[in-house]
Amino acid sequence: MEKKQTKTSTKKVKILYKRILLVIFVLSLLATFLFFCYQSPIKNIVIKNNQFFSDQEIIDLSGLRDYPSNFQNLSFRIKKRMIENTYIKDVEVHKNLFGRVVITVEENYPLFYYQPNQKTVLLDGTEVTATFEVPLVINYIPNTKYEQFFEKMSEVPKEVLSRISEIKYDPNEVDDSRFLLSMSDGNYVYLTLTRFSLIDRYVEIIRKEEFANKKGILKLDAGNSFEILEG
Repeated sequence: MEKKQTKTSTKKVKILYKRILLVIFVLSLLATFLFFCYQSPIKNIVIKNNQFFSDQEIIDLSGLRDYPSNFQNLSFRIKKRMIENTYIKDVEVHKNLFGRVVITVEENYPLFYYQPNQKTVLLDGTEVTATFEVPLVINYIPNTKYEQFFEKMSEVPKEVLSRISEIKYDPNEVDDSRFLLSMSDGNYVYLTLTRFSLIDRYVEIIRKEEFANKKGILKLDAGNSFEILEG
C-alpha cells in the first residue's frame, strides 16, 4: 500500500511541475509580447480634415514627430497635447496595435480681422493679436448685431470665406443689419443677417452665364439682382 501511495504522489508532483512550467512559459510569451508592443514604435500617421495646419505641423503638435513608442502615447495623451493649442478646437485620435495612428482635426481657424479692436477672431470666438489672410471688418458693428454676425460668419464655407476681402457694416433706412462684402474677384455683395447664408452660394451664382466675365454688385439683401459696374 505504501508503494502505491508513493507512485501516485510522484505522479501528481510531475503533473503539477508540468503545469507550472506551462504557466511560466505562457507568462514568458505574454511578457515578451507586451514588451515588444510597449517598445514598438508608431509606424504610420494619417492626418485628416486639416487646412490651416500642414500635416507636419499636426504631427509636431501631437508629439509624434520622431515616431515614438505606440503604447507610451495613448490616444487621450495625444489629444491633450493638441487641444492645448489655441488653433485646435477638437481632435479625434484612433490607434491600432500595429502602429497606425489616425488624427482627425477640427481646427479653430481664423474667421475675420476686426479692425475696431485690432484682433483676429477665431472660430470659437477667441480673439488673438496674430494676423492672417482673412476678411477684414473695417468698421464697428453694434453689440446687438455683432453676436449674430459672428454666428453667421462661423457658418460660411471655407471656400467662400477665402474669397471675401473686406466686410463693412452698412445699414440703411430699410434694414439696420445690412453688410457690404468686397470679394477678392472684384465683385461686391450686399447681405443682411437674415439672408447671410446666401453667401454660401456665391461661387454657384457668379458662375452663371449672365455674370460671366462681368464685375458688379450682387444684391442678396433683397432679391438676387446683379448691378454691373462700368469701366
